[in-house]
Amino acid sequence: MAKVKVASDWLAGCAGCHMSLLDIDERIVDLLKAADLTSTPITDLKHPPAEGVDVGILEGAVNNSATERVAQLMRSRCKILIALGDCAVFGGVPALRNRVCMKEALRRAYIETESTTDGAIPSDPELATMQECRPVGDVVEVDIHVPGCPPSADAIFHVLKELVEGRKPVLNGKFLDWH
Repeated sequence: MAKVKVASDWLAGCAGCHMSLLDIDERIVDLLKAADLTSTPITDLKHPPAEGVDVGILEGAVNNSATERVAQLMRSRCKILIALGDCAVFGGVPALRNRVCMKEALRRAYIETESTTDGAIPSDPELATMQECRPVGDVVEVDIHVPGCPPSADAIFHVLKELVEGRKPVLNGKFLDWH
């Protein structure tokens, strides 16, 4: 029986979800019996995988054309796509900036207040490409949403284990920690 290919990628966010994925710890060995982990934080490959991935995991919000393209590539290369974490599910913390005028915020931070940039706004290429943050599901079809900031390692493991074993995962109160 062929192993289930699992890949992940990180968009705009804090990487906490990838850390929760790593918190699965030794249980990952159970998954490796039936899964081939490619393009994950474990293998340290951070870009969309080649064709033929069974389960793709996207963490973070879409915030520019580059992250939109990553989401589109993951969707086209993965049979099942998981939106992992609040950023991917509904925009999370990165989407809070959607309410702020970026030019005004940068002007206040670097020009109106004392800063280490001598009153100049830094010319960071990342700042120039930022757009409104959107959840992954606003850009591509998502099959499974795993909320949390970050989701628990138990929730991530449950979803992956169910998928690897050919079942559709159901997340309930046991796995979701709402504060």
